[in-house]
Amino acid sequence: MNGSIQVGRVFGVPLRMHWSVPVLVVLLAYGLGRETLPAWVPGLSGTLYTVAAAAGAVLLMASLLAHEVAHAATARREHLSVEDVTLWAMGGMTRMGRPSSAGVAFLVAVSGPVTSLVIGGAALGAGIGVDAAASHSLPGALLIWLGWANLLLGVFNLLPAAPLDGGRVLQALLWWRTGDRDRADRVAGRGGQVLGFFFVAAGWLAFARGAPSGLWLALVGIFMALTAGAERRRAVISAALRGVRLGDAMSAPVVTAPDWLPVNRFIDEVAVASRHSTLPLVDFDGRLSGVLLLRRLTSVPAERRADVRVRDIAVPLSQTATGAPDEFVDDALERLRPGAGGVHVVVVDGGRPVGIVTGSDISRLVRNRRIAGGPRPL
Repeated sequence: MNGSIQVGRVFGVPLRMHWSVPVLVVLLAYGLGRETLPAWVPGLSGTLYTVAAAAGAVLLMASLLAHEVAHAATARREHLSVEDVTLWAMGGMTRMGRPSSAGVAFLVAVSGPVTSLVIGGAALGAGIGVDAAASHSLPGALLIWLGWANLLLGVFNLLPAAPLDGGRVLQALLWWRTGDRDRADRVAGRGGQVLGFFFVAAGWLAFARGAPSGLWLALVGIFMALTAGAERRRAVISAALRGVRLGDAMSAPVVTAPDWLPVNRFIDEVAVASRHSTLPLVDFDGRLSGVLLLRRLTSVPAERRADVRVRDIAVPLSQTATGAPDEFVDDALERLRPGAGGVHVVVVDGGRPVGIVTGSDISRLVRNRRIAGGPRPL
């Protein structure tokens, strides 16, 4: 996710944090320390409320992390690849490979909400116990707040609409029931769009009536609607591309460029004459070394173009999706990585590029398949 940095690893999986997380922690601590805790346990000093509120906000973020780590741990146990775990203002996100069966999809999806519900129940029970031993104590109130927050998180995530975990559960159940994974994805995506629009309307209505929290609900709804819509489109594309191999979809012969050229020579000798916006780069042995997006050439100042080589501004091979000519297109698209700068899969044979599949190629294939009577979105 753009705007996030890696802050560590959890069970070998990179842990990333978005810049919005510290903002969320401050907002949570402010509301908890200024309103919630003083109302539940009145008469204490401002310092105590501030310390307790900061601890509560950090504990809630730790709970969100546990929720996402549960997804990642379950995915790895089921032999799925896990790219990373990212925390951000809307909660968390775990990037992983697509499950191979409905059962695996169900286990991965349900593991996060179950973890939140378990944490919520344990914190609520502990808070009630502490509060019974020391009536109206600050630790008890903090634990009760944390428990209810996690219970709410678990229940909210079980709503049957993508991209929430409940949407993933719905996808898995429909996939298992019908055997049609693409239809299950489209149904869950439509549910996410409907629920997202409902949240937007409800949030704006609440905000108009003087409830500032309504604005947050509206933002959550916008995110849900946009993400669910993207997932529906991906399901349609995946269905349209099923059975198509990279060798049949690629643009060939592929135009390549040497990665050792300085930018000024590359512009004069290659870019000016090229009809393509994306060019695979090759090393001295003719092997793929990365992909250059021609628009990146403009990021190099004119006075440095003789010193900077094109491989220094290219998408590196580690972030480039590649595949063999006989591999299916939809399988290769699963390997697209953030930072790749768009949709492109370089087709390689023996380490050497023989073709490229771009976003335009994908659009053309989907259009032709749908014209020929392919699946229509629900």
